[in-house]
Amino acid sequence: MRLRFRLVTVILSLCFVLPVQAAGFDSLSRLLGEGFRISAEARLLDEDGVLATIEPRRQLAPASVSKSYMAAAALNRWGPQHRFTTRLVSEARLDDQGVLQGDLMLDGGGDPALTTEDLWRLVQRLHQAGVRGVNGRLRISQWRFGPVACLTIDRCEAREHTRHAYSALLSSAGVNYGNWCVNVAPAETPGEPATVTGCDSQAPILAIDNRVVTRPDNSGTEISAERVTRDGRDVMHLSGQISTNAHPRDIYRASSDPADQMALILLAMLNQAGISVTGGMDITQDRPASTVTTLAAVDGKPLQELLLRTMNYSNNYMADMLALNLVASPRADLRSAGGAIEAFVDGIPDHGPATLHSGSGLTPENRISAHGANALLEHLYYRPSLFPSFVATLQSPNNGVMRFIRRGSDTFQRHVMLKTGTLNQPVAVRAVSGYFRTARGRWGVFSVLVNGTASTPYLSWSEVLDPLALDLERMIDNH
Repeated sequence: MRLRFRLVTVILSLCFVLPVQAAGFDSLSRLLGEGFRISAEARLLDEDGVLATIEPRRQLAPASVSKSYMAAAALNRWGPQHRFTTRLVSEARLDDQGVLQGDLMLDGGGDPALTTEDLWRLVQRLHQAGVRGVNGRLRISQWRFGPVACLTIDRCEAREHTRHAYSALLSSAGVNYGNWCVNVAPAETPGEPATVTGCDSQAPILAIDNRVVTRPDNSGTEISAERVTRDGRDVMHLSGQISTNAHPRDIYRASSDPADQMALILLAMLNQAGISVTGGMDITQDRPASTVTTLAAVDGKPLQELLLRTMNYSNNYMADMLALNLVASPRADLRSAGGAIEAFVDGIPDHGPATLHSGSGLTPENRISAHGANALLEHLYYRPSLFPSFVATLQSPNNGVMRFIRRGSDTFQRHVMLKTGTLNQPVAVRAVSGYFRTARGRWGVFSVLVNGTASTPYLSWSEVLDPLALDLERMIDNH
């Protein structure tokens, strides 16, 4: 009888403990039985109690939810209206014919959204300053950071070849998000090669191996693109087909060296503007001397606009560029960038530990907890000068740019603002963090980190978002 009583007591205890461990996340907690590791927490901001928890202080990989930390640290450092400046400088004198008797240097300002259009404005302002030629070199200075060591497989492979745009390498003198762009348009006659041109200049800059064939109307368009590095030069290999009635397609692939890409594009623009450069180009880590004169400068977009693009599109290049800019000393790397974000996190009350090896979350070593992520969200909520810019970077499921989040009921769709994170290697990671508004207008925060193991299968977003939507809907309606 005693043995039976003890056995019943143990069983009842287990039945009591497990629901408490996953209290409030009744639907989401079913993933625990499939072997996934979860850290989750949801709570209201106007009271101390929590609405739901699953091991809220467990340290797990957050993937791109790391970008929320980067965004908060950047807003805290610079404020929403900060702009990064790119300059053309020189120590040389300008002679009577408008020729600069010495080197022209681009001082890379670390602008994560610097584009060809910005470079055109920069060259135009150089022309307005009276420069008509450079009797010297075009020097590209990446003294702030670059080339930045790759820490992930995709970025390391991109030094030699890539089929992606998201694997762009990093430099404070980067342009066009570290990507080459080519435009593919159909020829007039089926059977002829497609017309392929660079997006950045009328003059050819990037080597192109074009094997795209034009097909008759409505034949479909399928284009395969790989950027490879051959004999120190980037080459875009294109194959496939495009219909004669198809619209032209822009194709983006990461460059092997963003500073070299900058040099090639800027040199072509200078030539097209009638500003000849006699000494060629080179890349340097030298900081411009204090005696240089600024000949032309262009300011980038305000930080709040950069963060909107970074977060909405989960742009890894922009996120890591912004994180690298947080490092005060020259020659920054991703680990020191993560350390700058960690230093910001240390000042958030009750956050707990955080390990950040990048601002993008591409590095699988990043670790936070759901409780910590909510502490970050609460910290920003009570910063009235920063909160509007921060919350604007999050997506609402019913109209966010990422279509896979458009799930759940109307309540979930319209009462939640979130940032997602996805990794598939070395294990599956699905992470979500953001704010919700209850039926009575009260603000709450929620964070969910789901990590797989070597023995768990692939995890789809529907397996996380669908149960989470049900759980959050109950919380929103009940409060």
